[in-house]
Amino acid sequence: MADDRQDGGPDAPRGLGALAGLVAGFAALGVAELLAAAVRPQSVPVAAVGGAVIDLTPTPVKEWAVRVFGTSDKFVLQLGILVLLAAFAAATGLVAVRDRRLGCAIALAFGLVGAVAAAGRPDASAVDALPSALAGVVASAVLWVLSGALTGAGAGPRPAAGRGGGAAGGGGGGGGGAAGGRGAAGRGGAAGGRGAAGRGGGAGVPDRRRFLRTAGASVAVSGLAWLVGRAIGASGAARRAADRDALRLPPPASPAPRLPAGVDLKVPGLPPFFTSNPSFYRVDTALVVPRLSSKDWSLRIHGDGVARPLTLRYEDLLAREIVERDITLACVSNEVGGDLVGNARWLGVRLADLLREAGVRPPSRGGPADQLVARSVDGMTIGTPVETVMDGRDALLAIGMNGEPLPFAHGFPVRMVVPGLYGYVSACKWLAELRLTTFDAYDAYWVQRGWADRAPVKTESRIDTPRGFTTVRAGPVAVAGVAWAQHTGIAAVEVRVDDGPWRPARLSAQDTVDTWRQWVWTWRAEPGRHRLEVRATDRSGAVQTAERRPVLPDGATGYHQIEVTVE
Repeated sequence: MADDRQDGGPDAPRGLGALAGLVAGFAALGVAELLAAAVRPQSVPVAAVGGAVIDLTPTPVKEWAVRVFGTSDKFVLQLGILVLLAAFAAATGLVAVRDRRLGCAIALAFGLVGAVAAAGRPDASAVDALPSALAGVVASAVLWVLSGALTGAGAGPRPAAGRGGGAAGGGGGGGGGAAGGRGAAGRGGAAGGRGAAGRGGGAGVPDRRRFLRTAGASVAVSGLAWLVGRAIGASGAARRAADRDALRLPPPASPAPRLPAGVDLKVPGLPPFFTSNPSFYRVDTALVVPRLSSKDWSLRIHGDGVARPLTLRYEDLLAREIVERDITLACVSNEVGGDLVGNARWLGVRLADLLREAGVRPPSRGGPADQLVARSVDGMTIGTPVETVMDGRDALLAIGMNGEPLPFAHGFPVRMVVPGLYGYVSACKWLAELRLTTFDAYDAYWVQRGWADRAPVKTESRIDTPRGFTTVRAGPVAVAGVAWAQHTGIAAVEVRVDDGPWRPARLSAQDTVDTWRQWVWTWRAEPGRHRLEVRATDRSGAVQTAERRPVLPDGATGYHQIEVTVE
């Protein structure tokens, strides 16, 4: 019995089966990473499955993730997928040491599920399925070998079990004479040998040393494959980053208006007037940020009412009239008081000019299409009202952001920016196609998931300082924040304390109606716990509503309020 336990006897498969599954899973991911680097980074199984998870996740769950994790939601999703994959792999290993064929079949099937998920992405081709499919084959093969070592498959019969069977057989034949005893012993030995082998899973002695050697070799090879795949991917990303960094954007033919004095109040705790690129919010469905080359980029404009379809390359945009505009963007998922809003200086080409060149007329002038569907390289679709794009506002195909080419995470090489509309109906990143159609004929990605098909930005305001649930000293306290009503403009901001009268705040100078405005109000704070609220009035005279509504289906409403303690 001591020898059985030392060699990995009956208890060894239960203790090491989960490890076998994890090793097989790691081997699958390592090989898939290497192949995905050659095919397409987005085809790696974690990204493929993650994309499918995002598409299938109910909208309320997505909103919860954005609310709780903010712009880290994708990292959390990827981490969650890896944890679930590890748990699944361990469970599959436990199955394999009990039923070798079934465990390996499960591993293979799971790889095929990933292949189907990868091939089913809107932007996918058949080759995108290859990394996940190969991952399933590798996982099944590695698990077959490791589970074989744990069950003793191919290791020969158990000598100890055979001796035990023979002794039992001899004992059963005793009393029948010497010859009879020998004959019984022989039969008993054979029977005993077969029985022990059967209990061993049709094999022999579980070999822990063979298992550990095989597992170690598998981990080493898989780790090398993963590192090589990562290195290839990083090399390609570095080349595309160098391409972006080498770009020299042309000076705008129509520069942004000079900022007026006092546009930034410079109150401690207030965000700067311009949001830096690293700080600018990012909300999209891309688990792997597309890293495109401007040399390979092209845009197709076609569809209903397009008299002259266009195909544009990056250099074609650079050769056109370039305009520079300050525009605030807001995400429809922004809760009241949230930070999914930012202001930047954008460089690009007027979208309306391109549409007119293609022969497009807005519905008000008899055009048949009322929806402009933008498609990203990752398959995301965003629908924008044609009338809005062509009503004279500075709707752009943006190529620059805050004085540099667009960052990859914000849509390089080209994205849409339309002032006055929430991003999910206007701000398509990594732009690849513009198709003219109607709202009746087509529902874009988010509309299919319960969001409104038209979503102008609502008038909103936010308190940035003091922060909620903080303690401030009694006396003069600067209460300050930002307010926005893109393409309408902010006319007034008011603050009140503990349901008291509304007090007018001082506004910063206005840049344009397409940007946010800062505001500040001096509060004579008295000791105690107090509630502060803010509301804005836009230039049309509309006052921000007090009605509390969630972000779904077309943006949150209500007053932002905080509580502070005064000492």
